[in-house]
Amino acid sequence: MLRALLTPPKSQPAGDSWGLIGATSAFSLLPPLHPAATSWPPSLFTLFWPLPHPQVTQDKIICLPSHEPRENLSEAPCQQLLPRGVSEQMGDLREVSGLKNNLDLQQYSFINQLCYETALHWYAKYFPYLVVIHTLIFMVCTSFWFKFPGTSSKIEHFISILGKCFDSPWTTRALSEVSGENHKGPTAGRAMVTVAAAAGPGKAGEGEKEKVLVEPEKVVTEPPAVTLLDKKEGEQAKALFEKVKKFRVHVEEGDILYTMYIRQMVLKVCKFFAILVYNLVYVEKISFLVACRVETSEVTGYASFCCNHTKAHLFSKLAFCYISFVCVYGITCLYTLYWLFHRPLKEYSFRSVREETGMGDIPDVKNDFAFMLHLIDQYDSLYSKRFAVFLSEVSESRLKQLNLNHEWTAEKLRQKLQRNARGRLELALCMLPGLPDTVFELSELEALRLEAICDITFPPGLSQLVHLQELSLLHSPARLPFSSQVFLRDRLKVIRVKCEELREVPLWVFGLRGLDELHLEGLFPPELARAATLESLRELKQLKVLSLRSNAGKVPASVTDVAGHLQRLSLHNDGARLLALNSLKKLAVLRELELVACGLERIPHAVFSLGALQELDLKDNHLRSIEEILSFQHCRKLVTLRLWHNQIAYVPEHVRKLRGLEQLYLNHNKLETLPPQLGMCSGLRLLDVSHNGLRSLPAELGLLQNLQHLALSYNALEFLPDELFSCRKLRTLLLGYNHLRQLSPQVGALRALSRLELKGNQLEALPEELGHCGGLKKAGILVEDTLYEGLPAEVRDRMEVD
Repeated sequence: MLRALLTPPKSQPAGDSWGLIGATSAFSLLPPLHPAATSWPPSLFTLFWPLPHPQVTQDKIICLPSHEPRENLSEAPCQQLLPRGVSEQMGDLREVSGLKNNLDLQQYSFINQLCYETALHWYAKYFPYLVVIHTLIFMVCTSFWFKFPGTSSKIEHFISILGKCFDSPWTTRALSEVSGENHKGPTAGRAMVTVAAAAGPGKAGEGEKEKVLVEPEKVVTEPPAVTLLDKKEGEQAKALFEKVKKFRVHVEEGDILYTMYIRQMVLKVCKFFAILVYNLVYVEKISFLVACRVETSEVTGYASFCCNHTKAHLFSKLAFCYISFVCVYGITCLYTLYWLFHRPLKEYSFRSVREETGMGDIPDVKNDFAFMLHLIDQYDSLYSKRFAVFLSEVSESRLKQLNLNHEWTAEKLRQKLQRNARGRLELALCMLPGLPDTVFELSELEALRLEAICDITFPPGLSQLVHLQELSLLHSPARLPFSSQVFLRDRLKVIRVKCEELREVPLWVFGLRGLDELHLEGLFPPELARAATLESLRELKQLKVLSLRSNAGKVPASVTDVAGHLQRLSLHNDGARLLALNSLKKLAVLRELELVACGLERIPHAVFSLGALQELDLKDNHLRSIEEILSFQHCRKLVTLRLWHNQIAYVPEHVRKLRGLEQLYLNHNKLETLPPQLGMCSGLRLLDVSHNGLRSLPAELGLLQNLQHLALSYNALEFLPDELFSCRKLRTLLLGYNHLRQLSPQVGALRALSRLELKGNQLEALPEELGHCGGLKKAGILVEDTLYEGLPAEVRDRMEVD
């Protein structure tokens, strides 16, 4: 019966047929015992339903008047009609003649109806109707939870999902793969033992041996065709996983199914006892002869009648049959009730399935979900076993991997290869459910960037990427087997890891001893931010660049593990204040230091101890004063100083001590003037003071004979000193968005000028001396079109010549 119920018709797709299963199918599927034990009693009870029909359409009782005198009338008017002993009958032979009652048909009908209502016992009278009512109650109790909205939807949904899981090709494939893994060794062992046992003379024995040897090989190496999934089947299985997840979360919240089923069963047991008691008590009230005394002598001339209950014999036999059926049904209900209370049906363990299939991550379930699985097990545990495949995260990950491999072929991935900023051939994958295995077929890959990809596990195929040097894991936690760690340990040069918290950084990252650059981004937990503990970096023997973006309260102590060879350190604190920087003093060979958004109000004194420092970046801090700039004379190799995006109001005159400085960034501050001593920084090649409040420039800037780049945009300059045009090596001059009214003709002295920005000023005309700037072309001058068109034609022609 179950097989017929669960097997979809051949002319209909499996999914469609399962979707059409309704309450009737669920009713046949879910009772805990065999269907015949729980569904046939109410069905047999319906055989009694025709009994009320003759009660209504035929005569129910036939009565005859008694001719005994009133004074001789006994207690039982029909006593003389009862059977007597044989001896009494033989000894009292008399001639019997017919009696005339002098009653017409209407009087007989009247007496029959009157005696039926007054003399016949209620049990004999209403027995057929009671059977019908009790049968209806039993049927309602049995199927109520399939009609109640709170339970029927869950049952129908469960049956639909169960059937789809059972018939899914992925279920067969997953179980076949696990079975092959678990039994490959034992199967081969058993084959060899069988061969040894079968050794003996005769060709039959040799044939048996060959057969045993071949069959295990076929099981392992030739998977059946049914296990091969196409793309459509893979997508259907993926959707089925999501349905099972949502259904489990929804059903495990409550136990309404379990409670409703128990209440139904308790009600049926109570009903069984009530029916059994009153039927046993009143079944003897069904008799063939019924004595009837009614005061109708004035109407009929008789007061005593002897009546015949025409259906008494049939009802009596059916009553005993009915009691027998009820007893059998009651025993079934009692056993079911015992089953309900004897076993923990609100908990379901897949321990045996985990042991058999090897899927150790199949979770145990509870409440209504567990109860329905217990009911399914009463038929065949194979349904639960196949259903468990869709509760396993390992199985789901395998399916996702299969779908990924279908979608992302090696040819499609090669189309996404691009050269990154470092010139390496890079593959960038973002927001995928996993890492396609086809990635490891791209042996030419040099850089791999993975973003927002969950639960990455690098397979052994990683060893095929022999040119891989750069790896980026952005919100993509990754596990690396030991064999892959050995492969990457000396090959990988650059790694970037971005995660929510730094403790999520994989530990294998700190064992890549061939690493040149390590970039970490993530937050310390609030309770650990002040300590800022980072994993040891001692294994990173070749690390030259370390970048850390976090909320650390101090420089991590483990930075000193690489003090002997670290050349560039970048700390981006996202506005959190960096308090302790004493660890910086130990970085003797550090060349570049970035302290970005670290909440600094002064230049840290630890910086002045870095004798090898060449570049310092203090962007996005709270610097107001830079009086400590004098101490930079101890950093004799310092060539680049970035103090941009702060709140610096003035530059001290001590800046003249920085004669070796080549690049100075003071843009996005609050400067209103520049010190004349700035012109004594003779080595300065780049000066950026844009986005300030400068109104004038010191003439001493003309002393910067090595200056090549000068940015003065977004200030309040009204004029430029003529001395500025003495900087003969100037190539870039940015003057946009100031208050300039004219540009000095001496600009023609800047022969090396190749880029000039004048847009956003109040200029009325451009000097024709711009034509003397041999390197200045139309593409390099940013100015309003009207001003450009105002230049002489020969000047414009010269600028437009390639």
